[in-house]
Amino acid sequence: MNIRIVTDSTCDLPPELIEIFGITVVPMYINVGEKAYRDTVDLSRKEFYERLPDFRPTPTTAAPGPEVFRQVYERLAAEGATQVLSIHISVRLSAVMNIATQAARETTAVPVTVFDSRQLSLGTGFQVLAAAQAASEGCGLDEILAMLQDQIRRTRVFAALDTLEFLRRSGRMSFALSFIGSLLHIKPFLKMYDGNPNAERIRTRQRAMKRLVELLGEAAPIEKVALLHSRAADRAEALLEQVRHLLPAGEILVEEINPTLGAHIGPGVLGYVCISRK
Repeated sequence: MNIRIVTDSTCDLPPELIEIFGITVVPMYINVGEKAYRDTVDLSRKEFYERLPDFRPTPTTAAPGPEVFRQVYERLAAEGATQVLSIHISVRLSAVMNIATQAARETTAVPVTVFDSRQLSLGTGFQVLAAAQAASEGCGLDEILAMLQDQIRRTRVFAALDTLEFLRRSGRMSFALSFIGSLLHIKPFLKMYDGNPNAERIRTRQRAMKRLVELLGEAAPIEKVALLHSRAADRAEALLEQVRHLLPAGEILVEEINPTLGAHIGPGVLGYVCISRK
């Protein structure tokens, strides 16, 4: 049995882990006017965040078409895959799940299972990593899927945005709410659990940081955690030191959020993904 794992570029896994476990990552697209960039391929994270404030028109994002996914699945079959597990960002946040599902139906060379992570960023990425590790150890597909369902129930993502401006630009919220938020210095606080995105309104950055610590404490004891940021590495490292006593031993990933999500939430975001212990 040779199960290969596919995901999309919103997963935020470090390149070294992707390589070690032979994970295939399909890039999403960042569109600026008529120019299309493949996420982290044609446009690095550093370059994207440097250029984001000045991009005109406002960047939009898109998933590749089903033909791209079909070609990936068939290439893996040609390399010896007997099954493909394709794990993607929540269907509530992107069309990529539906596109991958269409491609799976059109693929005849290998059975393809498309799986909704019900998460985003490393909430998805940790599932991809767990699946790839389990596949490398010889676990069967049913065993892997059961493990992922359990992990979903224990995974939470929290993020404090620094501005409402990019949500407004992307059309993900009304202009009126953006104006009121800016006037009142509201810092939107986004949460994701089991496929359900929701938000809180917090008045200052200091209170938003306090809320991050509170929610991390509520999720304890923690099995695995990563800090996420968008062009805010220094603040991420400072938060890491502040909450170190709540975290499991060992190295903690600190990752910059991918451009596909960054186009909607902007720079200055700070948050984390955590998996509570069983």
